[in-house]
Amino acid sequence: MAMGTKLVAGNWKMNGLRADGAALARALVERTASAGGEIGCELLVCPPATLLETVGGILAGSGIALGGQDCHSSPKGAHTGDVSAEMLAELGCKYVILGHSERRQNHHETDAEIRDKIGGAWRAGLVAILCVGETQEQRQTGKAVEIVSSQLGGSIPAAAVAGLVIAYEPVWAIGTGLTATTEDITAMHAEIRRRTPAGIRILYGGSVNPRNCPTILTLPEVDGALVGGASLSADDFWTIVRSYAAE
Repeated sequence: MAMGTKLVAGNWKMNGLRADGAALARALVERTASAGGEIGCELLVCPPATLLETVGGILAGSGIALGGQDCHSSPKGAHTGDVSAEMLAELGCKYVILGHSERRQNHHETDAEIRDKIGGAWRAGLVAILCVGETQEQRQTGKAVEIVSSQLGGSIPAAAVAGLVIAYEPVWAIGTGLTATTEDITAMHAEIRRRTPAGIRILYGGSVNPRNCPTILTLPEVDGALVGGASLSADDFWTIVRSYAAE
């Protein structure tokens, strides 16, 4: 069954210049204030690294958490273009997304590298959101559970701590408008829960939008959502957040 407070996280990916990010952050702060802070879930936004300071300043005191989209496993060093977990924490981040399929595919990140990054996130006091998920071919050939289980086993450090959230994002549903069936979501979330330490929240991601969120986010095994494209619209993202308002 679902665990504790629900979490709705917006992954802005590589979108937004300063004015865009500031406007979106202000719109979310205004909506949260109008709701008196009673929105039924924890709210998180993960903008590009270039916007963390700007967005963090706007979110300060609002109750909306700030997160990064990736971090290096080391606290510092000769790693051109990388950002450490300590740098994210200094900017006010509480979370960091790790192992997203776009990082696994486009940057060829391995489970071992992701495991080390999770360790780095914990070292800096951040909660790691570990993304796992299968491709369409892997699902069609009956390997979905095998792939996700392998990712979990290879990516989660042996000494797992409380600072972990799992996001199940079937690769074939990210940015495509496709979503897994409620039966598939429930089954995979239950499988993930069986293979991870007790108390870990398990989010669903993969084209979550205002139309499908009432069905997906109320499933007993789903502890929230990792939202991509829809998080770039304050109206759409807020509709998703408000799926938990009446609970």
